[in-house]
Amino acid sequence: MTFTSTKTLADKVRQDFPILHQEIHGKPLVYLDNAATSQKPLAVLNAWRDYYDQYNSNVHRGAHFLSAKATDAYEAARDKITKFINAKSRQEIVYTRNASEAINLVAYSWGMNNLQPGDEIILSVMEHHSNIVPWQFVAQKTGAILKFVELTPEETFDLEQFKQLISDKTKMVSIVHVSNTLGCINPVKEIAEIAHRYGAKFLMDACQSVPHMPIDVQAIDCDWLVASGHKMCAPTGIGFLYGKLELLEAMPPFFGGGEMIAEVYLDHSTYAELPHKFEAGTPAIGEAIALGAAIDYLTNIGMDKIHAYEAELTAYLFEQLGQIPQIRIYGPKPDAHGEGRAALAAFTAEGVHANDLATLLDQEGVAIRSGHHCTQPLHRHLGLAGTARASLSFYNTREEIDVFIKALKDTLDFFASVFAE
Repeated sequence: MTFTSTKTLADKVRQDFPILHQEIHGKPLVYLDNAATSQKPLAVLNAWRDYYDQYNSNVHRGAHFLSAKATDAYEAARDKITKFINAKSRQEIVYTRNASEAINLVAYSWGMNNLQPGDEIILSVMEHHSNIVPWQFVAQKTGAILKFVELTPEETFDLEQFKQLISDKTKMVSIVHVSNTLGCINPVKEIAEIAHRYGAKFLMDACQSVPHMPIDVQAIDCDWLVASGHKMCAPTGIGFLYGKLELLEAMPPFFGGGEMIAEVYLDHSTYAELPHKFEAGTPAIGEAIALGAAIDYLTNIGMDKIHAYEAELTAYLFEQLGQIPQIRIYGPKPDAHGEGRAALAAFTAEGVHANDLATLLDQEGVAIRSGHHCTQPLHRHLGLAGTARASLSFYNTREEIDVFIKALKDTLDFFASVFAE
């Protein structure tokens, strides 16, 4: 398909997303809740449907045509993930239901078997609950100690405090790459380097970065990376864990059942080779195939182009929000080109609850998120009950930001008039 150079990236791709062309409450939908989940292009929906329509069968378990075709498509998606994040080997990619399951896999399989009383696990106050609760379980069971990196005055990861916090007792560092609330982009390569200097492992939560920028696990040198498909144009119920081969080889299985075994006897079992020893039971085959289609879709656009366009949107969003004096945005400011933070803005409005804002914006067709965004400790750290969050993707437009800003101003004017009575 050929497009004129004057069209934006969003203009070129919006036709691929039927959901974006509907009306909500009689108003055109403006979907600005992409940090919660992305929309799915037709190529992904068709790949998922084609599996069930044309070659639905279980994988790895049959010699017949349908099983072979399903297995080929399922494993081809693994190869696409491998290339997408520049892993060394396809054996380093483990399918999971989501990033939460991937973190739990590492916490239970590695953490429970390697941490001792007094060992330290370093997280940050900005972590998603999925990167806190599993480590709490591990700490309670092993006697390990949780420590937390706090924020700089600019509300970013305090690297200097991290350098003071880490010690020879630190065995695990688990940090988000991009905060889903603050929007800050954490210095993961430097974090990995410091962690390894002290003999610690580094897990990177890449849920908010993999869909928006190029990721190279070898360059970052993370020991594990987790991501969720539904945030990167794939269906729900599928995600993946990347782990360095030698670490995954040394880790025992997390779940037991079919698929993850080599031989089963009444008194013991032996386990399949990587990555299958971590993939018990019938997997989410259609979802994995659709994840592969999503990676094809993103790759065909180009992650560099996606990142550059979203940076342009970020600059415009912050320019417009900056003209509303009642708004307080959390996290670092972008530069003039929109670089230096993610394409999202979590904010509060003086005297107006975030849920009320989101409810009234919904009446104007604008979908944003309100609440704590699964970062209760961060909101508590900031002294907030919740925030409103607008988050962008490559299929959003400046015109949609204009609709959002007008609706936000009208909503704030409405509340101001109510309070004045």
